[in-house]
Amino acid sequence: MLTIKRVPTVVSNYQEEASESLGCGRNCLGHCCLPVSKLPLYTFKKNVKDSSEARVEVSSEGQPPAAFLDNLLLGQWEDRMSQGLFRYDVTLCETRIIPGNYGFIAQLNEGRHMKKRPTEFRVDQVLQPFDENKFNFTKIGQEEVLFRFEQSNDNNARYFPVSPVTADSNSSSVVAINVSPIEYGHVLLIPHVLDCLPQRIDHDSFLLALHMAKEAADPFFRLGYNSLGAFATINHLHFQAYYLMAPFPVEKAPTERIIRRGKLPNSGVMISKMLNYPVQGFVFEGGNSMKDLSDTVANSCIFLQNNNIPYNVLISDCGGRIFLFPQCFAEKQALGEVSQELLDTLVNPAVWEISGHMVLKRREDYENASEEYAWRLLAEVSLSEERFQEVKGYVLEAAGLQEADMEEIQENERDREEDFNKPPTPRATPTFA
Repeated sequence: MLTIKRVPTVVSNYQEEASESLGCGRNCLGHCCLPVSKLPLYTFKKNVKDSSEARVEVSSEGQPPAAFLDNLLLGQWEDRMSQGLFRYDVTLCETRIIPGNYGFIAQLNEGRHMKKRPTEFRVDQVLQPFDENKFNFTKIGQEEVLFRFEQSNDNNARYFPVSPVTADSNSSSVVAINVSPIEYGHVLLIPHVLDCLPQRIDHDSFLLALHMAKEAADPFFRLGYNSLGAFATINHLHFQAYYLMAPFPVEKAPTERIIRRGKLPNSGVMISKMLNYPVQGFVFEGGNSMKDLSDTVANSCIFLQNNNIPYNVLISDCGGRIFLFPQCFAEKQALGEVSQELLDTLVNPAVWEISGHMVLKRREDYENASEEYAWRLLAEVSLSEERFQEVKGYVLEAAGLQEADMEEIQENERDREEDFNKPPTPRATPTFA
């Protein structure tokens, strides 16, 4: 049985100053309203090496809890639920673990496909220009925003319940509710909202997402990203995130380290490939710093999107483990290569489905959901073995690495053995003037 975590509500500026209206009067996130707003502000540490280091200062009396961002986000999210801002009550959706070796998770969400915003762009192009005439996040109301999320000027995390937007932070990054939620605490991280960035990964925005995972310090809080062509529905840069009090099947799947040699200075990032999972993908972890890990993944994502390869990303383990899945479901669907039986379920395999959380729209599919069904659906997402091997080479190259062949591996092993058997070199005696 999956349980929902309840937390005390954190008072927001909307409860204190709801009568104040500035800008265009719609209280939106556009250039008219955001620069004169007083949205709550969470600032994260500049240099976070371990989530246990995080210390939050709050500009009010009282000692904040250890996982402050965790409780802040959930408290604000429940506040928006009490205001009736969601299109349906996701906490009433039935959820169960599908019997089998992988533990796929099935959710019955009958309202989402009818009330979710439709896609307004082509699905055969990963990179498309931002279109201000189509829906974007500058058009949402500030009541949907939980807080701004920005880097601190020092090495302390801080929270300000009311914080005027300054000239330096006009293009704030914000955390907002997903009004068509999949799970409890479902939010959107929207980097530099006023810059109107299209849905494409860049280095700064991906690092911002890792910071959010680290600051939340909760292994049940994951962030996900869908590129265009991989079931993103809004062409305005954003990540999704929510809480699920169970391991994703992809997190339990075995992996195999990709043996590689570096053409650039070693960042310490380890890259593996998925084994015995219906979708072929890559796993990135380690790194000498969070930025090393972030840049390595971002470089790979940038290569994929520049070459029109749709993909999905899951940020797991408080930002310490990242899954990258190139995919081709929309392409197969356009070519008529996906069975009508799977299409009739209306399931679009985006990052959450690929990770093992199957969001089903029909009760019959929910009641009959099996591991065999989940496997068949996700297998249609995966690249062919030949295509995956080709993409693997590109991903390693983008990361500044390349796979070593067996001859090179054996040569390196011989060199290490010879070095081990050499007598130690006498040290030179230092001389001082």
